[in-house]
Amino acid sequence: MNHNDQPLYRFSEAPIWELQRAYFEEQGIEAWQNEEVPQYITNNPVIATAYAEIIFGFLQDRARLGNAGEPVTILELGAGSGRLAYYVLKALTELIDYAGIELPPFRYVLSDLPVKNVAYWQQHPSLQPFVQQGILDFAKLDAVQDSELHLTQSGDTIRRASLKQPLLLVANYFFDSIPQQLIYVDEGSIFECRVSFPLMAEDEAAAEPDMLWKMVPEYHYRRAAEYEEESYRYKAVLELYKQQLEDSHILFPEIGMDCLERLGGLSQEGFVLLTADKGDHRLDNWAFAEPPKLIHHGSFSLTANYHAIEKAFEQKGALSHFTEHHYKNLNVGCILMLQNPLGYAQTRLAYRRFVDRFGPDDFFSMKLWFDEHLDQMELSQIIAFWRLSLYDSQLFLQSAKRMLLLLSEAGDEEAEDLRQGIYRMWDGYYPMNEKHDLALDCGMLLYQLELYEDARIFIERSLKDNEGTAETLYSMAICCYETGSEAEASEFARFALALEPEHEEAKALLALFG
Repeated sequence: MNHNDQPLYRFSEAPIWELQRAYFEEQGIEAWQNEEVPQYITNNPVIATAYAEIIFGFLQDRARLGNAGEPVTILELGAGSGRLAYYVLKALTELIDYAGIELPPFRYVLSDLPVKNVAYWQQHPSLQPFVQQGILDFAKLDAVQDSELHLTQSGDTIRRASLKQPLLLVANYFFDSIPQQLIYVDEGSIFECRVSFPLMAEDEAAAEPDMLWKMVPEYHYRRAAEYEEESYRYKAVLELYKQQLEDSHILFPEIGMDCLERLGGLSQEGFVLLTADKGDHRLDNWAFAEPPKLIHHGSFSLTANYHAIEKAFEQKGALSHFTEHHYKNLNVGCILMLQNPLGYAQTRLAYRRFVDRFGPDDFFSMKLWFDEHLDQMELSQIIAFWRLSLYDSQLFLQSAKRMLLLLSEAGDEEAEDLRQGIYRMWDGYYPMNEKHDLALDCGMLLYQLELYEDARIFIERSLKDNEGTAETLYSMAICCYETGSEAEASEFARFALALEPEHEEAKALLALFG
């Protein structure tokens, strides 16, 4: 016990991690639906397409190496809502269809700890077509200890060394959310930081997730000779810290690296890791680092130590790619733990084109600018940025009001680009019971463009799931009238009047029919 009689914990064994697990297991998919846990930055079409391009490059490399027959397994860790997987699968299957070249077959496996998340994916209509094609499966996975994968749809079990192709791992906001060690380096020595939580005594019985908000760690230091023993498997990385850092607190991802070792062992050929997080791969960023602060957003997260992961696997022969430039919000990396990783030219070129040259972090920085300046943007600029976002639905929902205001500027070409963009966006939309009505926004934009046939399709979709207002029902009446369905036009005009008896346009429309 410390001087306050508070329990002392190793950082990786502190009660915050148990509360974190409890939060995700209890909330399930609602953690993302209620927008408590941030997800946009790692679950949008731009990052998914970057990953799809890298995976496509990897499939080409495997085919070139004469391994086109065996299937490649792609395993997403901590997959949450399933939205990223949906976007990746859409982009990847389109690339494969477009290229028309011989590639190995693949199977994408969504995994997470909460059973509720697995159940949600199993019933999600957007994921069903991929399940039916045999290219999507699901697994409950405890990344801290599991070393086998039990797939729910096919019933297969993936055991040690059972995969003949390298395993492709996708891990977004993963390493910052699983238990980590905390060490302190000073004057050539390693200390372990232990933590106590002064508020815990009053609230010890309360294991509810909102306890996380109240927990402020206090740090205590002890010499940790075990980290300096020859037998410690990540000793070489810590030697580097001892030699080059002082007065530095370092989050050490021992459990994350063990997880990569275990999952990599499922394949006879090693693994490729695609990962995005707020985390540093440069040693400079860990110099003089303060003790970590818990970043709360429903759950909590910390900074991922990509430097340790990169160095630990480079010592085993891996090749790592992180951006040449500094990241602002999201560090996206690719680690090739393979025999002769330099031979994977298409994988590495795809990283260079879709991450290093201009990547998901750059896009997100521009998106923050877009959010602030939307009200000053012209229609052509909004459409261009929407295209850059790969027809992202969140961007469209934000912009819909502004676009409606600017539609009078739209020529035939812009109207056609908007129409095509709306269909592309809808085709790639992954609904999560959000409060907004995307179909209605699409329908009303098309209605204002006098594209009545298209508008009718989307307003119909909206009315199937939502109560219509008088204005929506009147717009639907006009769409029916303009597309030659007078009986339906009359019916919708009556519905509008039932809700708003003084609706002049609806009255006028009914008068037309006598």
